[in-house]
Amino acid sequence: MKIAIASKEKKPESDISDMAGRAPYYLIFDGDGKLLKTIKNPFSIGGGGAGWGVAKMLADEGINVVIAGRFGQNMIQALKERGISYRESGGSVKDAVKGFPKNG
Repeated sequence: MKIAIASKEKKPESDISDMAGRAPYYLIFDGDGKLLKTIKNPFSIGGGGAGWGVAKMLADEGINVVIAGRFGQNMIQALKERGISYRESGGSVKDAVKGFPKNG
């Protein structure tokens, strides 16, 4: 299991980003809550299509679940097409990881 969390900063103590497609960073964790990787989101600034681009980027990373404050309809559709689950949540990244069920 790999979990991606949209983050305002590149550390687990950061707040979860309100916008999934435009999140500045994605922190990637394994199912046990170990930080595996930090990705600077190349779609955080720019024109349309951020949700589609982020969904592809996360699928390429083998992500199973994405957590963010909010998801746009295009990103939801793109995640569903790739078999990736999503959850809306607030608070800190580390609290979201701790609160995530180990069995998904």
